[in-house]
Amino acid sequence: MVKIKRILVSQPRPTTEKSPYFDLETKYGVKIDFKPFIKVEPVLAKEFRQQKVSILDHTAIVFTARTAIDHFFRLCEEMRIKIPETMKYFCVSQSVANYLQTYIQYRKRKVFFSATGKIEDLMVSVHKHLDEKFLVAVADVHSVNSCAAAEGKEDILALMEKANATYTKAVMYKTVSTDFTEEPDFNYDMFVFFSPSGIGSLFKNFPDFKQGEMAIGCLGATTAKVAKEAGLEVNVQAPTPETPSMPAALDLFLKENHKKK
Repeated sequence: MVKIKRILVSQPRPTTEKSPYFDLETKYGVKIDFKPFIKVEPVLAKEFRQQKVSILDHTAIVFTARTAIDHFFRLCEEMRIKIPETMKYFCVSQSVANYLQTYIQYRKRKVFFSATGKIEDLMVSVHKHLDEKFLVAVADVHSVNSCAAAEGKEDILALMEKANATYTKAVMYKTVSTDFTEEPDFNYDMFVFFSPSGIGSLFKNFPDFKQGEMAIGCLGATTAKVAKEAGLEVNVQAPTPETPSMPAALDLFLKENHKKK
């Protein structure tokens, strides 16, 4: 493997200059670029109506991401749907739950979330409210049998099935591959992926992609599994007990990589 000098991280550029990725650039003299392989596009009201999902037939909404919240309330506004104050909200984490305040008056009595940020733990609250009719807001790539989140969590729809919950899947936004085919300078020593869809985007942009001596980093067991199934060798994987984050995993990898050169 070559000495790593240029890394492409398939996420938006960090908004803070205190990001550990910038520390890695200084520490190892590498150049890190940030380019999401996947971009989010809205599902239009006309498209949503074709799903024949009636939002007001439900008494609870399940959100696994802030993006889902944004697109849920955007669609409600476009379709002039007024959400009753009795609606309950089930969120994958406290940060996602707090984000609800952007759109609603936050009341603890109707907002539930997982204290650990794990979907499995959110299901504890769902099990206590199985009399509710749940609407699960998802992206178009989501299905009961799909790969779950990058961290290898079990799929929310599969968990709703297991719980025998009454629920409806509602596609509120679309994830599409970013087009890199016109990029004049796409020469990197390492790609870092954060979701299975990022792997799919790579091969959509470059159908004949060959890894060669390039290093591949993956966040989560699911992303790594999809990468390996696509014929890629995964050189860096997080989280692990030793490296709980991708920057920590990259730090350890670059230390060894630069030592050998």
